[in-house]
Order: sequence, then structure tokens, then C-alpha cells
Amino acid sequence: MHLSKISGLVGLGLAGLFFLAGAPGFAAEGDSGKSDSAETKEIIPPRQSWSFSGPLGKYDQAQLQRGFKVYHDVCSNCHSLKLVAFRNLGDPGGPGFSEGQVKALAATYKVKDGPDDSGNMFERPGRPSDHFPWNFPNAQAARAALGGLPPDMSLLAKARSYERGFPLFIADIVTQFQEQGPDYIVALMEGYTKADDANWNEYFPGHKIAMPKPLADGAVEYTDGAPQTVHQYATDVAAFLMWAAEPKLEQRKHLGFRVIAFMVVFAGLLFFVKKRVWAAVDGH
Repeated sequence: MHLSKISGLVGLGLAGLFFLAGAPGFAAEGDSGKSDSAETKEIIPPRQSWSFSGPLGKYDQAQLQRGFKVYHDVCSNCHSLKLVAFRNLGDPGGPGFSEGQVKALAATYKVKDGPDDSGNMFERPGRPSDHFPWNFPNAQAARAALGGLPPDMSLLAKARSYERGFPLFIADIVTQFQEQGPDYIVALMEGYTKADDANWNEYFPGHKIAMPKPLADGAVEYTDGAPQTVHQYATDVAAFLMWAAEPKLEQRKHLGFRVIAFMVVFAGLLFFVKKRVWAAVDGH
């Protein structure tokens, strides 16, 4: 027993010496980690005001139309929108394009189809039932041309999120807060804050982004009198991408409101039925 205690003390002493000898190295590594973390720490985007926020929110049709124009004129040069069909632009709760507008827009695109009777693929004008074609024939071509693969924008506004922490995430259940994605898109578009570095972005994780600043004041022409500024472009295209990711948002909220109203009435009826059924029972 005595020898085991001595060996244990010796072991602890050697471990202590090893730790002290390695302490500077551990401290340096820890400090370096903290420094890297501080440089690459994700910054929470500022909150924006959205017409579709809250339990009863809905899309602003004019904003969706402007946002589509920004996507069409700027974003579609690199990014795909493969889950959205031309006809969706005329669906209820969306940008509200007429059937004629949808057909005319689709016809401006060339869509690969086939094979024909000879077994060859061919191009034809787009139809309302077609999905938005990409500017590149495949992912490899996009990587070669752009130096990387730009993400598809169909679900981008719902795919990008961030931690809100306690107690905000509890309040989000009541307020139905789901605008992390659109808030992030706006912040990203306005996050190019270093004039000497076209790929530095304040809100992109790691602050280095492959996409140079895509928007500038006056880059897209609006015909409804809305400001032609980067902030307006960013909020408009973020709203459009939110619609692309959740085109049935308004219907979902309307249905949810009806379900909650039904549950409240049903709970009240059950309460009075319970009182009626148990009214004659002795309350001991």
C-alpha cells in the first residue's frame, strides 16, 4: 500500500511537470484559437421589416415583382432557380404576373428538350410549365467559368439561418419569426465594406466570399418609383427568394389561423360539456 501511494505521488508529480513544461504551448494554442474565433465569428444580421412576418403576414406583390427583376437582371447570371416554374409567377400569393406575362417571359428563354425523331436534343422557346433554366449546361461548366459552384437560390432563404439564443427562440414560437434567411441575404448584399478587398464580406462566415459585390446603386431599373439603391435591391430580392422558398406561406398562415380558432372554440365546448356531465356528481 505504501509503495502504491509513493508511485502515485511520483506519477502526479511527473504529470504536473509535464503540464507546466507544456503550459506555454497550450496557452499559445488557446490564444490562437480565440483569435481565429474572433476573426471568423458569425455576426448576427440586423433585423429588417417584412410584410410577411408574423402570424398574419403576407407577401407584398409589388416587392416580389421588383425582387424578380433583380434576380432576372443580376442573380440569374450565375445562380439557378431550378425548383421554380414560370407558371408559379402567376400563382395566388406570388408576384401576380398575368397569364400573358408568364407566357411572354417564358418564351424569352431557350429550353433544351428532346430527343426528337432523329434522337437529337434540341432547343425551343420556354413554356409556362418549364422551370427556370440555368445559364450553364452543368455544374462543371459553372465551376470552370466562375471558379466555384454558386448555390441554387430556390430554397436559399429558408436554408440559411442562425442561432437566436434564449429567450428569443421561445418568443419566436409565438411571433412566428422565420426571417433569418431574408435578413441574412440583405446583410450579405450590404456586407461588402472593404473597398480594397472585393471578396471581404462582414456577414459571410469567415468573411471571405467567392462572389464579388453583385449590386450597385442604379444597377436595376425600377418602373414603379421605388428607390434604386443597394438596400432596396437587397430587400426586394430577399423577399422574392423567400417567396420562392415558401410560395404557400399565405395559405399556410390562413389555415393555421383557422385551426387555432377551431381549437379555441372546441376547447370551450369541451369545458362546458365537462361541467354539464359532472354537474350532478357529489364534489367530495
